[in-house]
Amino acid sequence: MNIRLSLERAWYRPMSWALFLLPLSWLFRAVSSGRRFYYQRVSPPCPLPIPVIVVGNISVGGTGKTPLLAALVVIFQAQGYRPGIISRGYGGSATHYPQRVTDLSTAEAVGDEPLLLSSLCPVVVDPDRYRAARYLLENTGCNLIFSDDGLQHYRLPRDIEIVVMDGERGTGNGHCLPAGPLREPLSRLQTADFVVVNETVASLGIPHQGTFKLSPVHFRQLATGTSVAVGSWSLGRRVHAVAGIGNPARFAHTLTSLGFEPILHPLPDHHRFTGEELCFDDGLPVIITAKDAVKCVADSSDNVWVLDVQAEPDPPFIERLMRDVGCLALAASAAP
Repeated sequence: MNIRLSLERAWYRPMSWALFLLPLSWLFRAVSSGRRFYYQRVSPPCPLPIPVIVVGNISVGGTGKTPLLAALVVIFQAQGYRPGIISRGYGGSATHYPQRVTDLSTAEAVGDEPLLLSSLCPVVVDPDRYRAARYLLENTGCNLIFSDDGLQHYRLPRDIEIVVMDGERGTGNGHCLPAGPLREPLSRLQTADFVVVNETVASLGIPHQGTFKLSPVHFRQLATGTSVAVGSWSLGRRVHAVAGIGNPARFAHTLTSLGFEPILHPLPDHHRFTGEELCFDDGLPVIITAKDAVKCVADSSDNVWVLDVQAEPDPPFIERLMRDVGCLALAASAAP
């Protein structure tokens, strides 16, 4: 775990030991480009009869993708669409696919993000996202599919690509894995339909078609579900911040902006909680993310709180996305 966190820190420094991994990055980039060429030119996938929107990243680590996807689902539902979500189910250990996420599902089986999103709409997990999409079509009334991540899963046909980026950390040293944080070279952004940036954009230096911000909604006691408004917190400002997400520092920064003095305990993304991570002997409140909360219910105590946030996309981005999806839906309905 320490090696992984050390590598991630090295990616965001101009010069670091990670650059010794550049030969492996060149190999990774060649393989990635080859796969994309194969599915785009040699063996393109069959299109699906309803619009497919991929919400993904070209970099590893937290960008706010999951809250943005949740916000998009709610926005499209308000316009009369019936969206469904497909996901790889990263971190899950399911033994059969495709698998519909239900109230009986666990994060250990289907992954933390699918379980978190399943309260909004139908969610199906499968490493083969095309198979997951076919399952949604055949077993639900969805007329719009969102792919949670999967930008590099070229077996999945897509109509719209939304690349989500962290405006604070940007693209790091600009190199592909493992020497840098990129899954694909920066030139890939030129082929996406939307590049959407989480908050800070001044230092990013990359053209984008939208922004969004993450706004705290309330604190929720994990054991009871009791909610407390952000401005009504009365348990002290010194807290433990435990985060098993792509960018734990962002979580700490959010708490700091709310007037807290967080003691950050960063964990790897998709970390499987045992309960020990939330136990401290000083009596201070422990605050975790909603993504981590779905894995901690059995380990909860009265001293553990969840900071629920929501994404707020800027109106021009939503208007253009709505227009594009509307055109796609109209064309799909007119197809024989």
